[in-house]
Amino acid sequence: MIIFNLSNYNPGPFILMGIPGLEQFHVWIGIPFCIIYIVAVMGNCILLYLIAVERSLHEPMFFFLSMLAMTDLILSTTTMPKTLSIFWLGAREITFPGCLTQMFFLHFSTALDSAILMAMAFDRYVAICSPLRYTTILTPKTIIKIVMGIAFRSFCIILPAVFLLTRLPFCRIRIIPHTYCEHIGVARLACADISINIWFGFCVPVMTATSDVILIAVSYTLILCAVFHLPSREARQKALGTCGSHVCVILMFYTPAFFSILAHRFGHNISRTFHIMFANLYIVIPPALNPIVYGVKTKQIRDKVIHLFSTKGTE
Repeated sequence: MIIFNLSNYNPGPFILMGIPGLEQFHVWIGIPFCIIYIVAVMGNCILLYLIAVERSLHEPMFFFLSMLAMTDLILSTTTMPKTLSIFWLGAREITFPGCLTQMFFLHFSTALDSAILMAMAFDRYVAICSPLRYTTILTPKTIIKIVMGIAFRSFCIILPAVFLLTRLPFCRIRIIPHTYCEHIGVARLACADISINIWFGFCVPVMTATSDVILIAVSYTLILCAVFHLPSREARQKALGTCGSHVCVILMFYTPAFFSILAHRFGHNISRTFHIMFANLYIVIPPALNPIVYGVKTKQIRDKVIHLFSTKGTE
């Protein structure tokens, strides 16, 4: 009977502590995070606007890029407004449904980001290795199937984590030493065995990210083989130049992602403050840098941005 009551216990609000040990600096820590978040929102919104209004950007590559921008907006907006309210307003409470919702969209957008980068690698492979068949392979119908497939995959990967949390009884103090709700952080508050949660939280992200990285690596191996068989140096540089921005974004996403996953599982000697600070930076910095990288390294976008602001400046 006790077990039955606990399993049906409806937990009250959770308390998000922010960054434990740095409470006195919360106001100041919030300032750079706010600036980076504003840059992320503005950069991705400008990117989406340009891709929507410029017909010359209505290509598969830029469609995937617009999807990456929307996912980055979801990723940063899921956590950063609440984080800033903790830092500046002391609004630490979050309801259990609100916590689950935040956790779902956080992990869903991260998984979707990884899948989009994989789709973009496939796009670059087709563009360089089969340029004459590019428009016949990546038709609008095919792109829709790819988008639906990677979105459905990300949804199916993350949804079990929600059910794994709802089955747990929370009979302890519900204080989360973090700025947002994430799967393992919430599961550790339960007064029950969370072995399934721990292994799911470690194995699923690692297997998903690893499979995506392997497919991306295969795509770029084939791309490099095709590039080095091109007759002229100028053609090789042009082909590699179209991949430069994508490679930078891949490195910015996966390098801290694998570090974060492994540090949470094995980095017991790393301080909690570093874990939380790094996790917050990982949530907001890639979404802020992605549009900047594509704006600097992609000529079509760079030219449209210059034209957009020069036009506004002359009005």
